[in-house]
Amino acid sequence: MSAGRPSKFTKALGDQICALLADGKSLRKICEADDMPSKTSVFNWLGTKEEFLDQYKIARECGADSWADDIIDIADDSGEDVPLGRLRVDARKWAASKLKPKKYGDSTKIEHTGSVVTDATLTFVGSKKPEEASEG
Repeated sequence: MSAGRPSKFTKALGDQICALLADGKSLRKICEADDMPSKTSVFNWLGTKEEFLDQYKIARECGADSWADDIIDIADDSGEDVPLGRLRVDARKWAASKLKPKKYGDSTKIEHTGSVVTDATLTFVGSKKPEEASEG
């Protein structure tokens, strides 16, 4: 008789999930294994286990680094199937840019040199200008 999927959180199980995430595995693929919990269980733990949530966030960021490492391997090994290689690279670039935007996202640098000159004109509405009102 099979023990079934684990549904109770343990530190060892959390560590295993996070190690796989850090290695670039998707949570979907991890949770497809018979010895792993369902995605629903993992999401529940993220809402109730603060230490696991912190570990999970770091693992996700490390996963982005793993995907960035994969890009070079894929580009070097794409062989004759260049379109497939390009697709795999683009998917990893996109995912890494969303999980770690400061490191892998598109950045826009705006530089300003020189001085800023501001010229303003003040227009008064009414029958008298301020200097006329003080005379009267």
